[in-house]
Amino acid sequence: MTDDDELRLHRWESHADLPLTVVALVFLVAYAVPILDDHLSPKWDRAYDVATWASWLAFAIDYVVRLCLARHRAAFVRSNLLDLAVVVLPMLRPLRLLRVLALVDILNRRAGSSLRGRVGVYVAGSMVLVLFVGSLAVLDAERHAPGSNIHTSGQALWWSIVTVSTVGYGDFYPVSTTGRLVGVGMMISGIALLGVVTASVASWLVDRVRQVEQGAQAATRADVAKLAAKIDSLERLLAQRDAPKA
Repeated sequence: MTDDDELRLHRWESHADLPLTVVALVFLVAYAVPILDDHLSPKWDRAYDVATWASWLAFAIDYVVRLCLARHRAAFVRSNLLDLAVVVLPMLRPLRLLRVLALVDILNRRAGSSLRGRVGVYVAGSMVLVLFVGSLAVLDAERHAPGSNIHTSGQALWWSIVTVSTVGYGDFYPVSTTGRLVGVGMMISGIALLGVVTASVASWLVDRVRQVEQGAQAATRADVAKLAAKIDSLERLLAQRDAPKA
């Protein structure tokens, strides 16, 4: 990719970040409301469906434009598999919630160059989105399934929390195939997020210990320098006292 290509791609991403963030939030609302309120009128149900497909179109346009601006398109596809999944997989209804993952990627673009800032954005944003959309997905799959025990948003959210945290009390559990697939995704996401949190805390502790050690070493060097100066001064005084008088 040439400098001009990188500049155009960066310019497009910087201008598209805010609109795509709004689109992702609109999709989140359009996806959530029909699930939380399954007694919507057909008119509102169609309106929310149009909003979800409009958001998909916006993400598809963004992906295509970025792909066209990239000089090495094969490398672009390999390095942006999440964006490709957001565009391709949500054509299937159970996977529509993957479009929300674009919000995490957009927030990551705005997190700056700090690795810790990016990790913080991923962890916080991913945790909230995984819990919320996971509870919506399992509620959508389980509410009317035969033998289901998840019928309310509160039950779905509680199930999401204990599943992501890998506690799994077993008081609520999915019985449909779609619900179980959502559960598998939630468990994998929970393990991954806990691993990232553990690594981030370990990295922070290592940095703090390193800072303390560096400060202690600097203080020790300063004390040694002061002691050496005092010894030199004492040696000069002794040399002056022992010097033969003229």
